[in-house]
Amino acid sequence: MTDDGAWAPGPPAPEPTPVSGWPPPPVPAASPAYPGAPVTYVDALERGRSLRVPRWGWGDVGLALLLSIVVPIVIVTAVLAAGLARNGAAVLLLSLMTPWIGFGLYPVLATRAKGNGPLVDLGWTLKPVDLLWGLAGGAAAFVLGGVVAGITEHFTGPFDSAAGEAITNADVGQWVRVVFALCAVVGAPMFEELCFRGLVFASVAKWAAGAGIRGPVPWATVLAALLFALIHLEPVRIPVLFTIGLVLAVLRARTGRVGASMVAHGLNNSVAIASIFGVALPGLAIPGLLG
Repeated sequence: MTDDGAWAPGPPAPEPTPVSGWPPPPVPAASPAYPGAPVTYVDALERGRSLRVPRWGWGDVGLALLLSIVVPIVIVTAVLAAGLARNGAAVLLLSLMTPWIGFGLYPVLATRAKGNGPLVDLGWTLKPVDLLWGLAGGAAAFVLGGVVAGITEHFTGPFDSAAGEAITNADVGQWVRVVFALCAVVGAPMFEELCFRGLVFASVAKWAAGAGIRGPVPWATVLAALLFALIHLEPVRIPVLFTIGLVLAVLRARTGRVGASMVAHGLNNSVAIASIFGVALPGLAIPGLLG
């Protein structure tokens, strides 16, 4: 109180001593969408959805591809060691399906653990418009792949895919052939596209954008197609598979989702399966297109 009786404020209260760890540090927000990011990721950011910063990348691509090679070798070797026939149903179907552990299961687990899951981070979705893009892309893949197959055959002689030769020479019942066809037309497109046009494409685009490399989307398009061609381990078919892979990667770049490339991949494999089973329409029996 002052000399004239007025009330005067006292000295300011001391600042409270901060408690260790409080307040908690802010949670880092997801980075802005990089060039080539799937539309599902971009849309989620624009809607204000709380996203985790994607931490998957090249290491996960390498592990996915490694699993797709090593797991089938280990399992099929064990099956053969147990005495099952090399051209029997078990070896045929396991050879076709076990790579999906690397192509399908690992990308799902990696994006869930290190990001926001495959639907958001990789664009593993299918919209009605993707059916139209997929039909157009499937026709383009078949035509361009057929042209490249014809040119390749001119230098190498006749060839077919390893899977095509396996089912042709297999001593199996009709039900196995039906399962094989379903795996080739539905399963393989679903999981291979998740890996190559999903994880590989997004990882390359994200890496290139972060490194300041010009043209992240063209880099992703070409490298996704190249790895797709190489992972089949069929040197004579690399030009054909690279051509098909380019078409599929362009669909991913154009639509921002994997849905269209899944449809195109399935359509291409449908024609290839029809050719293998001898039921292709005249002029559509082109070997070596099964991807």
